[in-house]
Amino acid sequence: MSDTAACPACIGIPESTLAKAASRGAEQIMLSLPAIHCVACITGVERALEKLDGVASARVNLSMKRVTVGLDQPLAPETLIDALEMAGFEARSLDQGLLSAENDPVGGALMTRIAVSGFAMMNVMLMSVAIWSGAMGATQHMFHLISAAISIPAVAYAGQPFFQHAWSALRVRRLNMDVPISLALILTTGMSLFETVYGGEHAYFEAAVSLVFFLLIGRYLDHRSRKAAASAAAQLAALEVPRVMRVTDGIRQMVNFADLSVGDLVLVLPGGRIPVDGVVTDGASQIDRSMLTGESRLHHAETGAKVTAGEVNMTGPLTIRAATVGMDTTLRKMVTMVDAAEAVRNRYTAIADRAAAFYSPMVHLLAIVTFAGWVFWSDDVRLSVNIAVAVLIITCPCALGLAVPAVSTIAAGRLFRAGLLVKDGTALERLAEVDTVVFDKTGTLTMPVAARDTLSAEEQAIALALTQDASHPVSQAIAASLDGVKPAVLTDQTEHRGKGLSAMYHGQNVRLGSGAWLGAGTGTYLQIGDHAPCKIKLVAGLRDGAQDLVTAWQKAGLTVHLVSGDDRSETERVANMLGIDRWQAETQPEDKIHYIEALSDQGAKVLMVGDGLNDTGALTAAYASLSPATAADASRAASDIVLLNDSLTPLIELPLVARAAKKRIVENFAISAAYNVIAIPIAVAGFATPLLAAIAMSTSSITVLVNALRLKGRV
Repeated sequence: MSDTAACPACIGIPESTLAKAASRGAEQIMLSLPAIHCVACITGVERALEKLDGVASARVNLSMKRVTVGLDQPLAPETLIDALEMAGFEARSLDQGLLSAENDPVGGALMTRIAVSGFAMMNVMLMSVAIWSGAMGATQHMFHLISAAISIPAVAYAGQPFFQHAWSALRVRRLNMDVPISLALILTTGMSLFETVYGGEHAYFEAAVSLVFFLLIGRYLDHRSRKAAASAAAQLAALEVPRVMRVTDGIRQMVNFADLSVGDLVLVLPGGRIPVDGVVTDGASQIDRSMLTGESRLHHAETGAKVTAGEVNMTGPLTIRAATVGMDTTLRKMVTMVDAAEAVRNRYTAIADRAAAFYSPMVHLLAIVTFAGWVFWSDDVRLSVNIAVAVLIITCPCALGLAVPAVSTIAAGRLFRAGLLVKDGTALERLAEVDTVVFDKTGTLTMPVAARDTLSAEEQAIALALTQDASHPVSQAIAASLDGVKPAVLTDQTEHRGKGLSAMYHGQNVRLGSGAWLGAGTGTYLQIGDHAPCKIKLVAGLRDGAQDLVTAWQKAGLTVHLVSGDDRSETERVANMLGIDRWQAETQPEDKIHYIEALSDQGAKVLMVGDGLNDTGALTAAYASLSPATAADASRAASDIVLLNDSLTPLIELPLVARAAKKRIVENFAISAAYNVIAIPIAVAGFATPLLAAIAMSTSSITVLVNALRLKGRV
């Protein structure tokens, strides 16, 4: 098989999801053909595939560079790819997730309804022009009948999204913003039909279809803004692989991802997405981590390398032994973590929801009072109904309901594309108010590098066995420095929070951790049994982007602190390198909590940035918190934001985006309030027809969305 790199358009899973075929064949598989360019290629591809047993049909789309293969019996995509490559055609599996991303059934349905209502509106407007021009008697009645024939089915079809949502709320005795919208549509159409049947002079079919048209435009823009800023959880979930190629005793078998077990061997072909966390047991390739971490640089992977679910294998086949499967993979944990956090609504959203819930019954009451007042004043029921309908339309709380969600989704989407996961719904609000940042040192601003020459061969084997599966950066640095060493066999391994690691080795207790824990000096030590602890030399190097981050945040007005469990001289050295004047060394986990609390007591709004288990308490105590993706599970769980990149550079714009998001939310509330202050008196006074009310209400919603979309640009 070819080891050429997969083209960007066809990066996908080698185990494409099998779907029911629409034509010949019980199932279908889609493959990408990046190199085809002519009719001869089409013929060659189709003939090569149709020769295979089990292939019912093969149809090539030259413009899309894809082939759809209909199957009479299950075939693995690899079989089809092998056949095509033997025939001289480069082929790659096509990710069905990418295909579904290209389709937008909800947006398509809204566009269809917009087209129907727009067509009806234009035709009804033509009828209205004739009536406004002086048509009377039978001619006027005929135009009203034609308008009714066009408008009623158009409103019934195009207004379904509003009717369905309103009915869903009313069934559970609840009001939402679609209730007054639906009531306005029904009353306007019903009143116009009544006027038509009884030969009245006024009908407002154009108002009904225009209202639907403008409302649908606002709803479509809302849908597009949300889709453009798709939730981080959805984007991460899209990286998961539903079917995998398991290798057992040299035999390949396509199985569901849910059927994998720890220790299984999984084959990932070039262009395929890695389904599990594990270790490469055979093969060498370049790995693309950009979909998961935002990092564009390819990473080399060979036997012994660790890989993570969601990464893409670019150039060569890899056999991977699964270390975690199912809900335990890094990708699934991240999806679950973000998905749960996205359900949390921030304080501004709660205010908007409460306001909308209070607003809807007030609108209904206002419409009833307006109707009663105009009946009393004018003794004209038809005019009173007309004005009451205009009130219902113009006071719809759409802009209020969109004020926060539009901003939150766009801001979270922008940060996710930069490599930051917003876990907590209130994070952006709190980050906008942060004035102080407290950094942990090791693993956050610095990455340790360990020297192995201070340890004997036995000590190296024990140190590797203790640290190879640990998450703390110091442990990872030690394990990385001992590459090629055979780990010792240990039992009863335990991680001690803020102290280190311990285990049993040949009946002796072995410990690796801080000197304070082992009764030695400052630093990291290894102790075997009753022997004197041996110091492991560690050198701290600045993490990529650390200097730029600290400088940028200081310029943004944030006061930067550094706290570390490391010794004074090393902490001072790093602080001086980064230009941090406020620092504290040799801090225990509880000391970090006290440090955060002391700053908070002084009125500071503190952002804690840390990665270790010893930082968990401080992350929880801080006003806002952030951890890198390499942090311990507990630290990530306690954080509001997770940095996916290895570099700290994406964090530079975090406070800027948070402040801009808060500003946009405040602006949106102001827009909504100003609109209602102006529009409600106009509608109650009878100066707004249902048509003008529809245009005004939709304009306010669109204004809120456009204001939120400004977050996608510069902040």
